[in-house]
Amino acid sequence: MQLSATMSSTPTINSAPRAASRSGLLLWLAFLLCAAVAVGLFAIPAFIIRPFRYQSPGELRLAMEMRQHAPVLTLIAAMGCFVSAFALWRGGGTWRKVFLALTLLLVASSAVMSRINYFEWMFHPLDGAQFLAQSDSILDPKEMVMSVRLGDESRAYPIIQMAYHHVLNDEVAGVPIAVTY
Repeated sequence: MQLSATMSSTPTINSAPRAASRSGLLLWLAFLLCAAVAVGLFAIPAFIIRPFRYQSPGELRLAMEMRQHAPVLTLIAAMGCFVSAFALWRGGGTWRKVFLALTLLLVASSAVMSRINYFEWMFHPLDGAQFLAQSDSILDPKEMVMSVRLGDESRAYPIIQMAYHHVLNDEVAGVPIAVTY
């Protein structure tokens, strides 16, 4: 009796680990993309519209468009982030789970903040402003002001002060006004 053994010179390649590796990579890409979208929809408008900085009309248009669509888009991105994080959670080590949890916390915070008018925190109206007579004022001659004149009363509002608050509630000649910049 003769036994013949044949060995193949080509090794067999198991494609299961490669497919698992590719799907894991796609899950990570989906997770990171959804996280970046959710955080960006909150952070970009907040960065563009901030006090003491010039904002071009194009920047403001972009920020306002993003603010308008952010509540729905951050919710969609957060759901995608949570679904992909759930799939990535299994089999992960401690550091992976910490990273996923912190990122999910940031995404959830961004989704909540996109529904809040946080610009009111930055640009809150100034009530009860105090005024000086023109002769007592110490404004630089080159300083820009906004002015209002109603009847015999007139007021000047320094731009440098208005740039922070953006809104001032006042009364001129008995008429309530809102001065805005």
